This record gives sequence, structure tokens and C-alpha cells, in this order.
Amino acid sequence: MFPTRILLAADGSKDARRAARCAAELSLKLDSELHLVYVAPEYPYVYASHGVALSEDVNRKTDEDKLTLDRCVGHVREAGGTVAGSHLGAGDAAGEIVELAEELRVGLVVLGSRGRGLWGRALMGSVSTGVLRLAHCPVLIARGREDGREPLTGKLLVAVDGSEEASAAEQAAMEIAGAAGSKVHVAYAVQEERYRPHLGPEMWEGWQEDLERAKRSARSWVEKEARRMQSEAAIEVEPHLLLGRPDAAIVWLAEEMGADLVLVGSRGLGAMKRTLIGGVSDSVARHAHCPVMVVRKEKER
Repeated sequence: MFPTRILLAADGSKDARRAARCAAELSLKLDSELHLVYVAPEYPYVYASHGVALSEDVNRKTDEDKLTLDRCVGHVREAGGTVAGSHLGAGDAAGEIVELAEELRVGLVVLGSRGRGLWGRALMGSVSTGVLRLAHCPVLIARGREDGREPLTGKLLVAVDGSEEASAAEQAAMEIAGAAGSKVHVAYAVQEERYRPHLGPEMWEGWQEDLERAKRSARSWVEKEARRMQSEAAIEVEPHLLLGRPDAAIVWLAEEMGADLVLVGSRGLGAMKRTLIGGVSDSVARHAHCPVMVVRKEKER
């Protein structure tokens, strides 16, 4: 997956500055070229005027947009990164970002989450949601603490389930950990509800034994995955077996252990795979307290 071209979508906001730090660190440690795009909003009220007034307003807005783009480039430089190319767009931000990502053939898009207020952890802005659903490549949604820590040098948590998409997330985690010196935590969730009987008492006998067998099998498998990753990438890997709904369990573990980055596979299916992500990856991206990378496997491009 790396090195690759990284596209940072910036807008000068606090969230976007977090994204700039993530993108700068990734580009440096993974020897990846970093591009930046700022998509300016359209100003429909400007076009209600005519003649000289219209021209002056358009020029003023264009100058302001260029200054914002320059400030965003400055944020990357402050974080120690180098911008290979800066791009100014206008209009539908998610569409412009995805279109430029395809044009540049980038391997990763990085942008901030725009959740706000008490519900901020449960919401993403329309731009981040749109890019996450439409992009042809992995997407990193940056959010998190303001303690000055570099976002990728500590603990990486990767959710696994044996799917090809999860394998792609594992590969990304191994590459990032190898380059950044991070520790990887690999987690699999057993859904207890699948084993709990929902019919009458006559169905209750033996369900606990079935659940315990499933837990033993799952624990053995996730430990085997951890050993494989540790051997392949020469990194430190710790396995975790979780109980409960996978998205909630992953978010809980990420917060409990103070994860610096969570990686999950995308589970889009069928003809609409570019416009859908799986329920687990979608939920984790919306609720996790730290940056989340949703990884698409290569053949989805």
C-alpha cells in the first residue's frame, strides 16, 4: 500500500489541522508524496449582481480562497511535511475531492471529521461522509486529542474478521507500524447474541457450551493472526478477543487502550460498492475517539 500518493483535503478548520498533522506524519514516515486540496464553497449570492460589482466580488472571493489554500499549505509545513502539489477547487467538496483523488491516482485520502457539540462523536460532516462513501481508495478520518502527541507513533488497533477487506486493513497496519515503530493491537469480536436462544426454555440447554467453544476457536484464530503479522512485519502485535457487537466493541477497546489510529476494512458490496461502506466500518468511523482509516482492498479501485 505504501509508499503512495496521499491527498489531504483541507479547509483551515481545527479538524483539518489535525488531518494535516496526520497526513504530514504519514507522508514522511511512509515516503509518500503529499498533495493538498481546498474546495472553496460556491457563492450563489454573488451572481445576483451584475457588471463591475460582479467582477469585483468574484475576484475578491477568489483571492480569499487562494489565501486559505496557502494557509492550509502552511499548516502542513508547520507539522514538518512537504506539499508536492496544492489544488484549488470549488463547489461540491466531496465530489471535487474524490474526482481529484482519481485524477491523481492517490492511494489514501486524509480529511477531518466535522462533528460538533455533545453529539460530535456520533456525527461526521457531509464532506467526510461523502468522501468515505465515494472514494476509490482508503480514507483516513482525523479526529482526536489535543495533547501534542504524534498520531501514529503509539498504538494501532486493527479490526479483523477473516474477510479480504480486513486483510487489507491488516496489511496497512503492518506497513504503518513498521515505518512508525508503532505497536499493533489486533481485535476480533464474538457476537454473543448469535448464540443466545430466542425461543422457549427447551432451546436453552447447551447454548453456553456452544458460546464457549466459539470463544475458544476465535481466541485461537486471533492469536494465530497476531503471530503471523508479528512474524511477517517484525513488529509487536497483541491479540484481543471481544464480546458484543463488533462496532461498539472496537470503539470501546480503542478508547480503553488509548488507540492512536483504528483501521477497519470497508465492506461495500455489489454494483453499489463504491457508494456503500459496511455497517461496522461506518459506525467505527462515526464514533471512535481517534483517527480511523477505512481500507478498501486493491481490486475495488
